[in-house]
Amino acid sequence: MALAQTGMVRDRIAAAHPDLAEPGAMELVVVTTVADKVLDRPLSEIGGKGLFTKELEQALLADQVDIAVHSMKDVETWLPDGLVIACILERDDPRDAFLSPRATSLATLAPGSRVGTSSLRRGAQVLMRRPDLRIVPLRGNANTRMKRLEEGACDATLLAIAGLERLGLADRAQEILPVSEMLPAVAQGALGIECRAGDAEVIERLQAVACPTTTIAVGAERALLAELDGSCRTPIAALAQIDGDGLTLDGILFLPDGSAHWATHRTGRAADALAIGRDAGAELKAKAGETYRAKLQ
Repeated sequence: MALAQTGMVRDRIAAAHPDLAEPGAMELVVVTTVADKVLDRPLSEIGGKGLFTKELEQALLADQVDIAVHSMKDVETWLPDGLVIACILERDDPRDAFLSPRATSLATLAPGSRVGTSSLRRGAQVLMRRPDLRIVPLRGNANTRMKRLEEGACDATLLAIAGLERLGLADRAQEILPVSEMLPAVAQGALGIECRAGDAEVIERLQAVACPTTTIAVGAERALLAELDGSCRTPIAALAQIDGDGLTLDGILFLPDGSAHWATHRTGRAADALAIGRDAGAELKAKAGETYRAKLQ
């Protein structure tokens, strides 16, 4: 997945800057992260979403690479000093896909079926709607998880449809879940490019592939997440949508077992995206209160 995404970004940069399309003008450097290596434990047990980015950020700071491509849903809300998200590309479909050899939809999955996922957000929303199902841990890249599904490790799983599309595997999905049933992860479907804050030429060149609308929407979602101190230990979902000068933001904070949730719905000006996100996050924190903190301890 990471290689497919990086290749896609490389091609977009080359299309925007013909001089970078010349042979040898750009080099793809493979960096393996801890999250890629440790697949037998949930991210919440080994350090959270930062494990997808730490080694890449170290390579940036050591001047070993000039840019790093991330799935923005894996990027922590606080970046290391000296690094910035220089641009966010146009967002792909943010929804989740349902995959199963035993059912055509989440609704038709037999009672007691095992849904494989290590996403607390997905697990909480599945249990919220189908408490009769069982959540079992399932990690690895999309191909690995689909293989485990075929081998019988679980009866169904959920993957981001954007990732399946980037791999040319969208036809493997039995159902694309509407956001009213499965609200996406913060920034799901969006790719971001991180670089050193002082690399003015790199930052300027990257603006050619940036999407202002996606940047605003993702900014609102990440502001909500930051207000909640969200991590892989916290089931949080959010989606901002832009229509002209207006912004709509939906966010939900869950208990991991799906037994309770707190929701917010905001509308406002796109120009106020960050403030709307922070305010929505503060609302969720106030609604959940001690109940939420006690349940997570």
